[in-house]
Amino acid sequence: MSVISETDQIARAAAGDRMAQAALVNRHMPVVWRVAYRMLKDREEAEDVTQETFLRAWKMLPDWQDRAKFSTWACTVAINLCRDKLKKRAPVLMDELPEHEDSGLKPDQALSQKQAGERISALIDALPDRQKEALTLCAFEGMGNIEAADSMGISVEALESLLSRARRKLRDQLAEVQEA
Repeated sequence: MSVISETDQIARAAAGDRMAQAALVNRHMPVVWRVAYRMLKDREEAEDVTQETFLRAWKMLPDWQDRAKFSTWACTVAINLCRDKLKKRAPVLMDELPEHEDSGLKPDQALSQKQAGERISALIDALPDRQKEALTLCAFEGMGNIEAADSMGISVEALESLLSRARRKLRDQLAEVQEA
């Protein structure tokens, strides 16, 4: 079985090849969903953004020009859709409490770990949007600076500045929490 290049796969998908379309989805959907979920903190909204991202992909595939990687383009679309959803978001009230997950840790260890994770998540969520986007793409999705900058539509230098400010702010806030 030969390996098909992404450009060939995109061309085949644009021509209606269901196998090529499925391969593109299978390859890129997990990253798109994780980016959307980290930004929105809601599984259903992340699924909606992921689905909308691929719907837009199928519409634009016939005109695809190989200027960027497909994953970079897909993440850019997902980030923009997330920004739109965040602008429109109203406060959500929960009807019932979420179920407890059994992590296999002792209750005090699980509580301590959960609280530490929640503090870090809250600190990340409190970052300015652009810093949070840069951190999500580079730290959580493992994108390189060039690809992340392309996804955000900024220069590599601007991305590095955002990452530096985000890391500095997180480091300072974590130091304050430890001192308290």
